[in-house]
Amino acid sequence: MRKTLYVAFVLLGLSAYTLAQGVPKGHPNTNTTGWKPLFESDLSDAGFPKGIWTMSEGVLTASADKTIWTAQPYEDFVLDLQFQTADGTNSGVVVHCSDTTNWIPNSVEIQIADDFAQKWAESPKNWQCGALFGHQAPTKSLVKKPGEWNRYTVTCQGKMIYIVLNNQLINTIDLAQFTSAKKNPDGSDVPEWLNKPAAELPLRGFIGLQGKHAGAPIYFRNMKIKPL
Repeated sequence: MRKTLYVAFVLLGLSAYTLAQGVPKGHPNTNTTGWKPLFESDLSDAGFPKGIWTMSEGVLTASADKTIWTAQPYEDFVLDLQFQTADGTNSGVVVHCSDTTNWIPNSVEIQIADDFAQKWAESPKNWQCGALFGHQAPTKSLVKKPGEWNRYTVTCQGKMIYIVLNNQLINTIDLAQFTSAKKNPDGSDVPEWLNKPAAELPLRGFIGLQGKHAGAPIYFRNMKIKPL
């Protein structure tokens, strides 16, 4: 009986740990074991067109709209980073990418945007910061004004994606629900360039950061990842 109870408690503990790992309430402690830099400081392990991305004093930025990619694919992971927008910034964190040369329909993008800029403030909610771009809006806008640092934590576990922005969970995404390339579950239209249902995309893929899109720069620092 004691052995049975012990096993039950162990399984319960593992279940609780998995749940806690999968549904974050805030940002993780990245000083614990298991974390590593997303990119080396010299970008020797990153994929990008020569001369576009640079790292200076720990801050990563791009001079053109070209995405920087990890050298290896990931499946389940927690990604933690800081980003800073400029006036009009539109960027993103790209996950589950199976084709880095044609990434837009072959990945999912966690949106980064300057929601204070009129262009993005008046755009669909699922184009704003914290959204699963083109699919699901965040529950609230928490991005700071341009020039201030924000913190993002993106957790991918199976078909679930959890987005924490500035220490609040603002989006819980079940990719299994996005079975159409035309309509989202809430009835909104999917952008025509996202022509593959998110539910059908591979769950193992490269991670990318979008560069200087629409003429506005983006800045990243303290980028760390923990495979699960």
